[in-house]
Amino acid sequence: MSDHIKIRPASGTWVVRAAGAVLGESSNALELSEGDYPAVIYFPRGDISMAFFDTSETQSTCPHKGVATHYNLEAKSGTFADAAWSYEDPKDSVAQISEYMAFYTSKVAVEQL
Repeated sequence: MSDHIKIRPASGTWVVRAAGAVLGESSNALELSEGDYPAVIYFPRGDISMAFFDTSETQSTCPHKGVATHYNLEAKSGTFADAAWSYEDPKDSVAQISEYMAFYTSKVAVEQL
């Protein structure tokens, strides 16, 4: 793993909400810390209501994690473009985050219960 990336189990139960709905809740989330950036909570996909998400055309690349696929959140109140991302095939050093999703907290709420 890159020296500046740390992945550990996120303590407690975490929830992601948007547009008045709970989109996911997990006691199996991971906390990823990367350098001086704020920690990011990654939720197992199995704990997310994937019916609310469609793959967007956006992709981004991290030299340490690989290519991220982004997802639009389709809510009753409208579309939240690129509200989440996932590393479908992350680099070996961060393979733990495969099958996990993270969320832009400027678009959805990520909270510890």
